[in-house]
Amino acid sequence: MYYLKKRLEVAGAHCLAHLNYDSKCKNLHGHNWIITVYCRSESLDQNGMIIDFTKIKSIVNQLDHAIINDFVDEPTAENIAKYLCDSIPYCYKIEVQESENNLVIYEASD
Repeated sequence: MYYLKKRLEVAGAHCLAHLNYDSKCKNLHGHNWIITVYCRSESLDQNGMIIDFTKIKSIVNQLDHAIINDFVDEPTAENIAKYLCDSIPYCYKIEVQESENNLVIYEASD
C-alpha cells in the first residue's frame, strides 16, 4: 500500500448561518485553515504516483481567498473536511485545522 500526505494552508471566509443557537460564527469571518490530505492506493499510475501533488493543491486551493459557503453548504470544519475528502481522488482522511486549538479529522469509511 502506498500512502501520501500533503499539508496546505488556505485563507478563506465563511459564515455558519444555519446554526440552531446564537453564535458570532453566524457573521462572515475568516481563518487561515491548515488542511492535511491523506491519500492511499495499492498501485501507482503510469507516472509512478498515487495522485500528483499539484492536483491536490488545485482542489484545495479553490477555497483559498474564497467564501467557502460558495463551495460547502454550512461550512463547519467537519463539512469542509468531508467535502475535500469526497473531492480528492484516493483520499481517505482529511485534517482541517481552523485555529491553533481547533482541529477536525474526517476519515472516509471503506
